[in-house]
Amino acid sequence: MIYPKIALAQSIIEICIAKGITNIIISPGSRNAPLTIGFAQNPNFKCYSIADERCAAFFALGIAQQTQLPTAVVCTSGSALLNYYPAVAEAFYSQIPLIVISADRPQSKIDIGDGQTIRQENVFQNHSVFNANLNEEASVENDLKINKAIETAILQKGPVHINAPFEEPLYETVETLSVEPKITHSEEIIGTKIIENEADIISIWNAASRKLVLVGVNEANAIDDKIVENLANDPSVVVLTETTSNLHHPDFINSIDTLITPFDDDDFEAFNPEILITFGGMIVSKRIKGFLRKYKPKHHWHIDALRAYDTFGALTQHFVMKPNDFFNELLSKTSLTESNYFKEIKEVYDLRKLKRNAYLKKIAFSDFKVFEKVIESLPENSQLQISNSSAIRYAQLIHIDPSIEVFCNRGTSGIDGSTSTAIGAAVGNNKQTVFITGDISFLYDSNALWNSYIPKNFKIILINNGGGGIFRILPGHQEKPVFNTYFETSHHLTAEHLAKMYKLNYFVASDAESLEKSIELLYATNDEPAILEVFTPTFENDIILKQYFKELI
Repeated sequence: MIYPKIALAQSIIEICIAKGITNIIISPGSRNAPLTIGFAQNPNFKCYSIADERCAAFFALGIAQQTQLPTAVVCTSGSALLNYYPAVAEAFYSQIPLIVISADRPQSKIDIGDGQTIRQENVFQNHSVFNANLNEEASVENDLKINKAIETAILQKGPVHINAPFEEPLYETVETLSVEPKITHSEEIIGTKIIENEADIISIWNAASRKLVLVGVNEANAIDDKIVENLANDPSVVVLTETTSNLHHPDFINSIDTLITPFDDDDFEAFNPEILITFGGMIVSKRIKGFLRKYKPKHHWHIDALRAYDTFGALTQHFVMKPNDFFNELLSKTSLTESNYFKEIKEVYDLRKLKRNAYLKKIAFSDFKVFEKVIESLPENSQLQISNSSAIRYAQLIHIDPSIEVFCNRGTSGIDGSTSTAIGAAVGNNKQTVFITGDISFLYDSNALWNSYIPKNFKIILINNGGGGIFRILPGHQEKPVFNTYFETSHHLTAEHLAKMYKLNYFVASDAESLEKSIELLYATNDEPAILEVFTPTFENDIILKQYFKELI
């Protein structure tokens, strides 16, 4: 076995082994050579080399998202580290264990005008759960910091930063370890399985005739089937699920905006819940957030083992426990409440779905029509990754087969890194992975394709409407040069030459007939990763979408 000569690098690597970290994404550089040598030549690790640091961090985030295990990214000193920041912020808000290990110059070299030096210590302070600033020499103090960082990433499900200063020479190796690092052990303690003030909670639940359960980003199979059935069979409960909730039942409402966008004040008054229960991550629907901020529930209970955001300005209690434990405890001791709440809402929603289907049948080729056809074509039991902006919002309006798991970077809701995350997710799981993206998000993260690890059955469906189409939907849109240039980002670029450069199969569609043929070819070809680029009309998309909500009334 070959080891880096620098003892501090040996300690970091050995502690990573002890903590079960196996996936290491390395951004090439010089200052991190001791780490690169140690990780890449050790059979305990699966190492990936990703040149663009922003892409590398999102790639790592995608792997961690799927494995639910900490994934490490390793970079050289200087601005390389700063390029990890967007993914660090996403990991922080999406509660994903990401371990950033940065090589640094010795502190004596900082702020003296030396090259590739910045103030790296605590650079992610505002968006990390722990920061380990190491000293140059290996020590028990350093070992404890490294252990603490990795344990915190696991227990608090978030990003941590380990900053390691190395002095030259950097490339020397040895055949035996010079350190025996201290390894600490922590027991996982997540919340409790007991509801505090249980008698009061049961009383409030049983007395309420309007209970709304709203589910954001959520892992598949996290809620027992018996709980799902209990909620679905309670006439006083309405369950709203987002596309990223991965929670399904025929009586759950899986297109929130389709239900509530046409509501008037009387409808909202009737829909206003006495109890709102939320669990899962961030909510996409702007309309449901607006509704609950205006028509505040008397009780808002959020269930999460770690955090509770007061998204609607109405939070009354945070149950520090897993949602499955909460419902198992609560529903076993409560009774079904007589109510017309679910019945009345379900009748409205069923009518809305009929109108949605009728509308989709008659509209012209457009973003909305393409999303219907593309989502309809997704293979069963596949994984769907979706980019932010228009893509995730259109996906919220279309029924997705329950066998398909859905993911989107909703922590910060940024367009940066969506493609890199999807590729990392495809590497991190064994399922067929399909990534649906808009053109601006795709172009913004085009270096994601500079990646030697993309599975051959990975599919990108790129919907190119010539700019940031979401800005046409938002209030204040006007056809003026300032809008087209500075908001919409109008362009005439395509993915064709990127596909050729990175040796991806490339298919194209611009109408219903070519879309159908290209989708068939896309899934029939698995010799290389593939892009299907679908061109939609820039000026009609927003009109068709806005008319959809009018026709639901």
